[in-house]
Amino acid sequence: MDERTSGTAMGAEDTAARQALRVAVLVPCYNEAAAVAKVVADFRAALPDAVIYVFDNNSSDDTAALARAAGAVVRKEMHQGKGFVVRRMFSDVEADIYVLVDGDATYDAPSAPKMIDLLLRDHLDMVVGQRVDQEVAAYRAGHRTGNWLLTTFVATVFGPTFNDMLSGYRVFSRRFVKSFPMLSGGFEIETELTVHALELGLAAAEVKTPYYARPEGSASKLNTWRDGFRILWTIVQLYRSERPFSFFGAAGAVLALISIALAIPIVITFLETHLVPRLPTAILAMGLMLLAFLSIAVGLVLDTVSRGRREMKLLAYLNHRAPGEERRRADR
Repeated sequence: MDERTSGTAMGAEDTAARQALRVAVLVPCYNEAAAVAKVVADFRAALPDAVIYVFDNNSSDDTAALARAAGAVVRKEMHQGKGFVVRRMFSDVEADIYVLVDGDATYDAPSAPKMIDLLLRDHLDMVVGQRVDQEVAAYRAGHRTGNWLLTTFVATVFGPTFNDMLSGYRVFSRRFVKSFPMLSGGFEIETELTVHALELGLAAAEVKTPYYARPEGSASKLNTWRDGFRILWTIVQLYRSERPFSFFGAAGAVLALISIALAIPIVITFLETHLVPRLPTAILAMGLMLLAFLSIAVGLVLDTVSRGRREMKLLAYLNHRAPGEERRRADR
């Protein structure tokens, strides 16, 4: 078998494997009447066997009606925020493969089969669509800079990460979706998804996909500064909860250094005169050192708790089989 025949056979096997699985396309929407019908149509053409779910998040326009007319299964989530919508999607929708995409028609639907095939072939749990802008207006400079800063910060805290950490275009295995303890309620959800994969060391990959400007009449709901600070705050909270010893240990080290800096002149004076003329400063230095030891002790205790939580999440993850394996088992 030559290389061309082998490649054709592998492609046919990937397509057959994808068709044998239940694929759900999850589209969270808030006032996306200008784009949602196109999103549904594009993904119906790219993944004809998939079920497309549009979850309307209190839209004031015709998003729900247009999505239903385009052939999507439309459901409603009353809690405002993308995180709440994704949480509801992951809870309610049953499938083997999940495709999460924004309803603004900026992501490339024909890339979905390639992302799913990669997930199945390499037994991955998440494939992230790395955005490659096709138009100047597609990816604003402020968002690009913020994405780079946040990605760099996460890589520093949690280890090597993806090039496009905030991408809203992702493919997940069932075991990722059903074992993901979602906590965020807004646009921080992409950060939480990324950190969850890094924290448990889950198999993930990144695929470059075209990224387009929003269609005319569609407006972005993102605010560069507000949402950037919210995402940064989410990262800090995740760092505190997932890396408590590093977090509280660093705070303890800073307190200890300040205490030592305050205490050195007092100790020198005492050795020379056997007097402690600056008693309030000495008490402050002692108090800071006690807080330093307390902070380190808290970090040690919470590190044990965090390890237990990580083990529970991993056990929940291991309750599910690899992508495709559950379906094969059911067919036997």
